[in-house]
Formats: sequence, structure tokens, C-alpha cells
Amino acid sequence: MNPNKVGVLLTNIGTPDHPTPSAVRRYLKQFLQDPRVVELSRWIWLPILYGFILPFRSKKSAALYQKVWTQNGSPLLYHSLQLTEALAKQLNIPIALGMHYGQPSIATALEKLKKENVEKIIILPLYPQYSAATTASTFDAVARILRKWRVIPEMVFLNDYADHPLYIKALAGSIRSAQSQHTPQKILFSFHGIPKRFVTEGDPYQERCKTTVALLAKELELNADQYDLTFQSRLGRAKWLEPYTDKILQNLPKQGITDIQVICPGFAVDCLETLEEIEMRGKEQFLKNGGKIFSYVPALNASERHVQLLVDLIQAHVRTTARSVAGRSDKSCANHLT
Repeated sequence: MNPNKVGVLLTNIGTPDHPTPSAVRRYLKQFLQDPRVVELSRWIWLPILYGFILPFRSKKSAALYQKVWTQNGSPLLYHSLQLTEALAKQLNIPIALGMHYGQPSIATALEKLKKENVEKIIILPLYPQYSAATTASTFDAVARILRKWRVIPEMVFLNDYADHPLYIKALAGSIRSAQSQHTPQKILFSFHGIPKRFVTEGDPYQERCKTTVALLAKELELNADQYDLTFQSRLGRAKWLEPYTDKILQNLPKQGITDIQVICPGFAVDCLETLEEIEMRGKEQFLKNGGKIFSYVPALNASERHVQLLVDLIQAHVRTTARSVAGRSDKSCANHLT
């Protein structure tokens, strides 16, 4: 197989097309109808979604998106596109970006790769820590689309890179750069939360987050009292993974911790949850409760460290393909000679 016959599908969660109630409603409708995201009976959940969540949350969320929207549009989409372009410059293979919810869709990205006549697709969801609600749901989406294809290419699905050395070094490098002029009392590692029930039923997400933080603490030579692992972005009344980021931000000043740095390692690029929930609202909560210095460390975005990490992940599988093809060719030649 020619290496050029290998393509990459890069995926992210998605974003509304515009920071308006109608656009946010379309996005939330697609997102919250996913049975991997909300594991309730459709008979119970859909009336709640259509009767209460969408009518009220769409307008509220639109106001939040307006706070982070830029001249380039959605931060998540903009940074994801930049990252895709940077990867394309490093790799001589087709790369397509697909959003799980919203545009450009995973279906559109797969069609783009199909037109490139790829024979193998490396699927790389931009979720460093595996969860059924994100990574497995991406696999579901790809599988649904490929059901309509006559010829399905070989697939490699990368489901996690929580402990990849270059990922840890990239995060550590961002933290060190942010601390070049000032060292905080404590670092907060804030990850997107999931319902506790998911973990009870076998989702490894919490453990993968712990693995990332343990490796980061070792890389940065942090003592246990110099950092906390927290979870943000909970939805509804069910118990989610704890401790909750917002509660910790409110309580730290009462414990004498008034100078902190926050990073969100589970988000590959900056988005609503990092920019509005943490950098804006989280900072306000911390300062309002007695905090003095709050520093947010940006996501890896399209940084050189991030690009090199993803290049390494992709090239490892491109090399595997090349070796496999070479092996088959050698065997074929040997059979022909005998």
C-alpha cells in the first residue's frame, strides 16, 4: 500500500455555527440526543429535552457563546482547523477534520477522504482520556456512516493518549512557560466531568484523568499539596465526578490558597468550557471568594508541541502500515519465485 493511500480523520466534539439561540438549539439537540451522552430511556429523556432543556438552555448557552466568539468564529472550530492545517504541513497524507456534532461533520470529512481514494483511515478523536460519552460515541458515529459505504477501508481507531510521553511533555511545557515569571501556590487540573454512574458501570475515564495528572506531577516534580484534580461542566441533578471545579475555586481562598494556576488537560483546544467556564467565570468565582491571582494556562491548540504529539501518534500507524505492506510484498515475491 502506498503511504499516500493512508488518510487521517481528526475529530472533535463540535460547536454551534453561530452564537444564536437557534444555532445553539440545533447543536444541543444533536448533542443531547446521543444515547452515549445521556443514558436514559428515550421515553423519559426526549420529553424533558424538548419540553424543558432546549427551550430554556439554548438562549442561556447562546449568551455564553457570545462571550467567547471571535472574529474567526467559534474558538473550538478555529483552533481545530488550525491544528488540522499544521498537521497537513507535517504529514504527506490526506487529513480531514470532522465535528461529532455540528459542521464540518464526520460524514463530510469521511467523504473527503473517500475522494482521496484512501485504503486505510486512522481515526484520531481529540479526547486524550477515553470515555464512552466521547471516544466511543465517535466510533458509533463513524460506524453509522460507513454502513452506507459499499467498500469500507481498513480502520485504525486511536482511543486514548492520556499517558503518551509527548502529551505529558507538551502539557508540562505549557505550564512551565506560564510559570516563567511567577510560580503559583497551587495548580488545578480541571477535566470535563461525567456522571459517577458511568464510572461505576466501567467507564475508565476517571482513572485515565488520574493517570495524566500523576504523570504530569512527576514531570513537574510537584508535591501532593501543590496540585488538585477537579471536574467541571456538570449537567443536571445527578452526581458527577468530584471534586467539582467551581466548588474548589470557591473554597481555596478560605484555606489560604489565594494564588492559583488552572489548566484543562482534557481539552485539546480552547472552547466554551475552558474560556468561559474557567478563564472567565472560574476566575470571577475565585476572586470573589478572596482569591488574589488566577492564571489560566491555554489548551495546547495548534502549538508546536501539540502538533508533534499528533504527528508521532499518526506516523506510528503509518509506519506499521508500510511494514505490513512490505511484508506482504516480500511474501508474494517469494511465492512467485518458488
